[in-house]
Amino acid sequence: MDKPFQFKQFTVHQDQCAMKIGTDGVLLGAWTSIETSPFSILDIGAGTGILSLMLAQRSHAQVIEAIEIDDLAYEQCVDNFEHSSWNDRLFCYHASLEEFTEEIDDTYDLIICNPPFYAENYKTENSQRDLARFQDAMPFEHLLKSVGTLLSANGTFSVVIPFTEETIFISLASKVGLFPKRITRVKGSPSSEIKRSLLEFSLLENETEISELIIETDRHNYTDDYIKLTKDFYLKM
Repeated sequence: MDKPFQFKQFTVHQDQCAMKIGTDGVLLGAWTSIETSPFSILDIGAGTGILSLMLAQRSHAQVIEAIEIDDLAYEQCVDNFEHSSWNDRLFCYHASLEEFTEEIDDTYDLIICNPPFYAENYKTENSQRDLARFQDAMPFEHLLKSVGTLLSANGTFSVVIPFTEETIFISLASKVGLFPKRITRVKGSPSSEIKRSLLEFSLLENETEISELIIETDRHNYTDDYIKLTKDFYLKM
């Protein structure tokens, strides 16, 4: 699990990070819209830095900043940034979201986050993994309040969360003036339950575009939609 993850245009070392590269992050990085040609991007809780790296590959954003509170993950993120082709555009802050929001006067055209959440309602013996995995470290309200402050007027915020949290997350977002623009609900296979929600918010109320994404028809038989979304990244797509 700890070996470097090789993508088409970059490599991500993950041995120091509690949260390893998974489908959620890759889906979010590929699904996030860059139609507005963002100049500045913020990646909240960067971990390995994968989302920032994916957006550096996909966009012409001049400023791509990440924040990571965990010491080891922060060091790894910086290292992954430095070894990429886009190291002149990538920067990671070692800070909590709270500190960062208080200190930064800038706003961002695109904010992206793969937040920690309860995979199952239990804690493991590994406190570093728990910090990355559990929502205690970054409750949704706290995340949304900061996004409301840091997002530029025409900016978008995209996030991946468990489908079971979708309704509450949208309701909390509306309290800070963030409204759903796009929702894609993700299923592992045609017959499985919806597992994740990819959500895009903006400060403008609009019609919400809703879709569904199925990852595979059966084991390792990926759907055309999934291949189309991830083929610029995965080596074997």
